[in-house]
Amino acid sequence: MTIDWLAVATIAAPIIALFIGVAIDRFIEQKPKLIAYYTHASAFNTAGNNPITIHTHGIIIKNIGRKSAMDVRVRHNILPQNYKVYPIVDHHVQNLPGGGSEIVFPILVQNEQVSISYLYFPPLIYNQIHAGIRHSEGFASEVAVLPTPQYPDWMRRGLYVLLILGSITFIYMFIKGCCVVIKLLANI
Repeated sequence: MTIDWLAVATIAAPIIALFIGVAIDRFIEQKPKLIAYYTHASAFNTAGNNPITIHTHGIIIKNIGRKSAMDVRVRHNILPQNYKVYPIVDHHVQNLPGGGSEIVFPILVQNEQVSISYLYFPPLIYNQIHAGIRHSEGFASEVAVLPTPQYPDWMRRGLYVLLILGSITFIYMFIKGCCVVIKLLANI
C-alpha cells in the first residue's frame, strides 16, 4: 500500500492554513484589550482618643490592545465618596438607574494606564464596591498579579527563538514518526 502524498497535502493544506490564518489574525488584529488588577486592600486603625478604622484599596486599568478603548466604564455597587484617579485624566461619574454608579473614561489609548484609589470606612469592605469593568467593545479581564522578575528583552527574544525551533523540530519529528508508523503498517 502506497501513500498518495498529493491527497494528504490536498486535505492537510487548508486545515493548516486555517490555523495559521487564525493565529496571524489574532496577532495583528486592531482592537482594544483592557486588563484590570487590584492592588493592596488595607485597613488602618488611627491612634488617639477616638480611634477609627479606615479602609483603602486600589484598582489599575490598562489598555494593552492595539486600538484605543472607548467609553470605559468602571461599575460600582457602592462608590465611596473618597476616591482618586491617577494620573489625572478626563472622566466623570454617572449614577445608574438601578442603583450604583460608574466612573466613565471617554477613551484610554493604547498602553494607557489609570489607577483608582479608594478610601472608605466600615462596615463597607472592598469586595462590596466593584461590579465589573467594560468598554465599547467588551469587558476587561481581571488578572492576578504576582511580583516576578522581569527578564531583559534579548533573553525573552532568545527564548522565543528557542520555542519556535523546538516547535518546528517537534512537528518534523511527529511527521517523520507518523511516516514510519504508516510504512510499518503498510508492510504488515
